[in-house]
Amino acid sequence: MYTINSIADKIGAFSVAVGKAGSLILPVLIITILVNVILRYAFNIGLVELEEVQWHLNAIVVMSCLAYTYQVDEHIRVDIFHNRFSPKRRAWVEILGILFLFFPYTILVSWHAWDITSYSWSLREGSPMPSGLPARYIIKGVMALGLSLLVLQGATILLRNVAFLIQPNAVSAPSVPAKKGSHHE
Repeated sequence: MYTINSIADKIGAFSVAVGKAGSLILPVLIITILVNVILRYAFNIGLVELEEVQWHLNAIVVMSCLAYTYQVDEHIRVDIFHNRFSPKRRAWVEILGILFLFFPYTILVSWHAWDITSYSWSLREGSPMPSGLPARYIIKGVMALGLSLLVLQGATILLRNVAFLIQPNAVSAPSVPAKKGSHHE
């Protein structure tokens, strides 16, 4: 179990680092939006470059925080039944959900994101707008990386749940019900 937990811990730590780094972009995104709004509505100046920067910054924040959000169990979950399950049943639901829902979807989307990134790179794709940003393949690569990290985080959660089922006393339950008064209720 030590190896499984060690691998899971390393992937989890990487997800946290990427998520926290991505969250540092939020102030820049907010300032970009404010500048864009002020220029547009106060001075009647619309800049395509600024609009694209805010879309790209938003994509970076979302893609970098996906795996972290899943790791800390802040993703959308139907908790009507989940909170009432025993820890073993929650682990089984998580394992089956990852294997039959999460992995097929995220692996497929991640695979296609890498194809799209590769194609965009081969074209040296830029914005279709004359004054838009160049190198659109970079943001597509960020999306592919974020989705790939999400797949890895799913593997980590799968490993932790399997470890819990194999040795429930040696490993803490990976999926705990929400605390009273939290936003999960």
